[in-house]
Amino acid sequence: MRHHLTWMCCTLLSLGAFGQSDLMHALDLIGLQFDQSEQDSMYEGVMDSREAIIEMRSFSLSNDVPPALYFNPLPTDFQVSPAGDPVAWQIPEDVELPPNNSDLAFYSIMQLASLIKQQKITSTALTQFFLDRLTEHGDTLECVVSITKERALKMAAKADEEIASGAYRGPLHGIPYGAKDLLAVPEYLTTWGAMPYKDQMLEATATVVEKLDAAGAILVAKLTLGALAWGDVWYGGVTRNPWNLEQGSSGSSAGSASATVAGLVPFAIGTETLGSIVSPSTRCAASGLRPTFGRVSRAGAMALSWSMDKIGPICRSARDCAIVFEAIAGADGKDYTVMDAAFPYQQDADPKALRVGYFENLFNPKSANYQKDSVVLETLRQGGIKLEPITYDLEIPVGPLRIILNVEAAAAFDELTRSNQDSLLVRQIKNAWPNVFREARLIPAVEYVQANRMRSALIDKFHALIQDYDVIVTPSFSGSQLLVTNLTGQPCMVVPHGFAESGSGTSISFIGNLFEEHKILTLASYFQELTEHEDIHPPLFYNED
Repeated sequence: MRHHLTWMCCTLLSLGAFGQSDLMHALDLIGLQFDQSEQDSMYEGVMDSREAIIEMRSFSLSNDVPPALYFNPLPTDFQVSPAGDPVAWQIPEDVELPPNNSDLAFYSIMQLASLIKQQKITSTALTQFFLDRLTEHGDTLECVVSITKERALKMAAKADEEIASGAYRGPLHGIPYGAKDLLAVPEYLTTWGAMPYKDQMLEATATVVEKLDAAGAILVAKLTLGALAWGDVWYGGVTRNPWNLEQGSSGSSAGSASATVAGLVPFAIGTETLGSIVSPSTRCAASGLRPTFGRVSRAGAMALSWSMDKIGPICRSARDCAIVFEAIAGADGKDYTVMDAAFPYQQDADPKALRVGYFENLFNPKSANYQKDSVVLETLRQGGIKLEPITYDLEIPVGPLRIILNVEAAAAFDELTRSNQDSLLVRQIKNAWPNVFREARLIPAVEYVQANRMRSALIDKFHALIQDYDVIVTPSFSGSQLLVTNLTGQPCMVVPHGFAESGSGTSISFIGNLFEEHKILTLASYFQELTEHEDIHPPLFYNED
């Protein structure tokens, strides 16, 4: 019966007659009961709405047109600190070229910046080095959509000229990087990882790419993503985990994490709506920063969920994430959700001055990663961090709020569904976009609004839970925190803390208050100073000789 009603409600607005008995079944589907007189009164208005919807569909909306409503994640009475001075980055002066040139693949951004600033290597040479790495290993990992060679070498030559003349822009000047292939770059494909868009070329330049251009960074590749930002399956294959080529890299920022950890790029840009930075960073043992919602412009990026999409860096360390984050943050006058806010990050900040809590009840002894999660707490304690237990209990039903993402995604790809082009996507299982888009058509507009009202209550509730702390330590996937923090817009720094027997990375997450990325970056960097997880590289792509 359910399948019959689903088919019926999907087709009523475009095919055949819609009778009063159909109205009764439709009401039953969404759990409402009205008596016969009420249904009789409704019928004419429902038919008017039907005609209005059909008329709306005659007007084509491209993916880059946002709703006239903008999500604001700020809790009641929350104040954003205004933007201040730029970070005074301390670039080391004692870095030398490695005896084995292949070791450059795993140098940190600061190490590479030192070499370039001191002109021990040119940006052109470094760019060619990573272009060669991408050419050699990209097919093995199935992580590259396009190598942007012509653009990269032109930008690298410009960087070399500027640096030689003394016009040094900062630690990203002359540093190559990769971008998730949902960010538009003129003259190159922007495929969104999906067969219907595999030949798509967009004229716009994504703001994030523009900001990195301004910092002097060199785009060398457009990297894979799961189709329409879900998973690691794209139209060209399955992006691989560099630690275990039999395993996908997770997603949706699949190529960004895989390529970075394998040393094909020094860093990459990813996006997250619900786990798409956290999950591949975990699987590939990368360090990923999901910034506060409203920190980084999404202009020029594929829209999936206007109220949940976020853009952030995937790197090999939290320190590298801090460098990239500063470059890409800030308003651009195009994405109206973005606010300028302070980023008072200091490389020498004292992590022991932070007030740190941890979600005690999410450290579950039955979890496969419990031992590794517990070691993180012990490592921090031994490092002088005082940890305070917090009970994670929000008393709000969170799971149902996923309909916000589903409805917005279905709207973003409305024409894909109605044209039946969704049948071209590789993944056609029940738990994949084509089916989710269809199901979302039956979520009433009233319930979408109600879900967002519950979201407002959730924002205040979660803020009250963590506001007295600078950083919260939590297992990356326990409980509902990943969904909650993506709904509330909270920043998250995810870093590796070991490996599973399968070769998958494992991770811990550091959650912060809105617009306080500097604090979670400080604690995550300190944890990485106390451990060596980020210094281990996949042997298939790292020559130790």
